[in-house]
Amino acid sequence: QYDQYALEIIDRYKDGMVLDCGCGKRSRYYHNVLNFEIVDYDTTDVIGVGEELPFKDNSFDAVLSLNVLEHVKDPFRASSEISRVLKNNGELYCVVPHLQPVHGYPDHYYNMPSRGLENLFSSDLKITEQKIISSGLPIYTLTWILNSWANGLEGEAKNKFLKLTVEKLLDSPETYKMQSFVTELNDEKNFELASTTALWARKE
Repeated sequence: QYDQYALEIIDRYKDGMVLDCGCGKRSRYYHNVLNFEIVDYDTTDVIGVGEELPFKDNSFDAVLSLNVLEHVKDPFRASSEISRVLKNNGELYCVVPHLQPVHGYPDHYYNMPSRGLENLFSSDLKITEQKIISSGLPIYTLTWILNSWANGLEGEAKNKFLKLTVEKLLDSPETYKMQSFVTELNDEKNFELASTTALWARKE
């Protein structure tokens, strides 16, 4: 569902046109919102990818990009395209994950802190505000990670993990490396919840 900020923008431009860039499947359709999506849902108006928006310059009064830029291969190009199709004095509302685990379709490429999000748009747009909205509070990160971790364990390892208190989890990570709730977490969960990821490559 749209949050209050998106709904305010949709209402503010009820006589204009709002681009929902990466809309997903919407449960409610608004006459002044163009639903742009990579998937052909029944609420999709135009199919495409964020790095190549099929719209003319200065086409939209406002653009919504809600939990989308982490899923595009080139967020710099996608943010430039958003800026391009936005009218002068048009409004952007963009939300991206910072400390969310790996998720989503078709893939999950990038998370970013507030400065990273600012960096995507500051050369083309005037940033007017940045804040943590209710659905982005740290408690969502904490509960998501703990639930997902528990779901990646079985048997005694899971039971041991579930019995830990917050106080017991505040020691150095080195303390826990040989504990079953760490050693028995499967590879998929390790990639989903990793603190860092590493890559090796060779040029041929």
